[in-house]
Amino acid sequence: MTLIKVIIPAYNEADSIALVIKDIPKIVDEIIVVNNNSNDKTEEHAKKAGATVLNEEKRGYGYACLKGLNYIANQPIKPNIIVFLDGDYSDYPEELTKIIAPIIDKNIDFVVGARVKNLREKGSMTIPQIFGNWLATKLMRIFYGAKFTDLGPFRAIKYDKLLKINMIDKTYGWTVEMQLKVLKHKLSYTEVPVNYRDRIGVSKVSGTIKGSIFAGVKILSWIFKYSFKK
Repeated sequence: MTLIKVIIPAYNEADSIALVIKDIPKIVDEIIVVNNNSNDKTEEHAKKAGATVLNEEKRGYGYACLKGLNYIANQPIKPNIIVFLDGDYSDYPEELTKIIAPIIDKNIDFVVGARVKNLREKGSMTIPQIFGNWLATKLMRIFYGAKFTDLGPFRAIKYDKLLKINMIDKTYGWTVEMQLKVLKHKLSYTEVPVNYRDRIGVSKVSGTIKGSIFAGVKILSWIFKYSFKK
C-alpha cells in the first residue's frame, strides 16, 4: 500500500484553500495545511475542509514546508510519497494522480508538474515568473546537464529521498534547492505537463516587485552556490 501525504503552505488563502482541499484525490492519506501566519480565515476554512492544520509563525515558503515535514517525522507511520501543492488554486489538485504516477509505475524518485505554455491559462504566470523559470532551468542545464524546464510548486518525491537531500531553505529558494539537490544526489526525476490557471488572490511573490526580486536573487544564489561546489 502506498501512503501519500500532501503539504500545502498557505498564507492568506482563505478564499481558495477549501477548493484546493476538496479537489485532492481521495487516495491521499492526509492533507497537511501549514498556516503561515495568515491574518484571514485560512486556518478555519482548512480545518472545516478536513485538513490537518499546523501553524508556522515565521513567514516563508520554506519555513512552512519544513513545519509540515517536522510534523510527519514525528508520526509513527511514515508516508511513501510527499506531494507539495500551493494553496491558491492555481494548480489542479485532481492532477495529483498524474504527478505521482511516475513514482508508482516507474519507480522515479522525483516529479515536477511542468506548467507548459499550451496548458497554462492566459495571464496565469507573470512575465517575471516566465523569465525566471526560463533562466533558472537554462542555468541548471548549462551547469548540471539538467533536463528541468520549470520550477513548478506542484511536485512529488519519495519520502526517503526527501530526507536524504536534507532541505534547509526557509523562503523563496525551496523549489530550486530541491531540484539542485535531486541533481547532486543523482536521483531519478521527470516532469509531467500540468494545467495551470490564474490564482485566487494576489501572489505574495510574483505579485509584488519586492517579492519577485527577492525570489530571483534567492534562486540564482542557490544555482551559483552549487555550481562553485562542483
